[in-house]
Amino acid sequence: MTTPQDDVLLAVGPRLRMLRQQRDTTLAELSAETGISVSTLSRLESGQRRPTLELLLPLARAHQVPLDELVDAPATGDPRVRPRRIERHGAVYLPLSRRPGGLQAFKIIYPPNSPGGEPEELRVHEGYDWMYVLAGRLRLVLGEHDFVLEAGEVAEFDTRTPHWMGNPDPVPAEVLGLFGPQGERMHVRARPRQS
Repeated sequence: MTTPQDDVLLAVGPRLRMLRQQRDTTLAELSAETGISVSTLSRLESGQRRPTLELLLPLARAHQVPLDELVDAPATGDPRVRPRRIERHGAVYLPLSRRPGGLQAFKIIYPPNSPGGEPEELRVHEGYDWMYVLAGRLRLVLGEHDFVLEAGEVAEFDTRTPHWMGNPDPVPAEVLGLFGPQGERMHVRARPRQS
């Protein structure tokens, strides 16, 4: 006879597989991101290995979901999102949504004159980005075009167009960004290149 605790633990594997598939991530990519072996990840997803806190914590971090979402803890009724600061590509990302898959919303803070004020290499990836400047100014290099967006201005573009974003000013710039799964992975989850 199974206990309620056993039922909760049995549901973790399928939930982990669903989260990974929604992110369009392979077991090998997730292994590189978390440091958990591919075989352990496979056994967790298939229910052949019991989940432990040591395994669930890096997985929750990689999937950017609260730990209680992995184990299907009862809802608290609190709708507030508690953003976890993510630093990538010279900017600070604060998640404003918590459901994996689909569009994700972020408040992005570009420190003064970051990154360096001048375009680094232009990036290209699958997806679509939507940016709304809340405060300050945002420089957007999009293909051969170079724009400076003021507070209240919006830009949307296909991310297969080479692009770069940065803050040209000596004060922080705050931006609201919406990314599809591919854009979120590129902007927020991708590991920075080692120099």
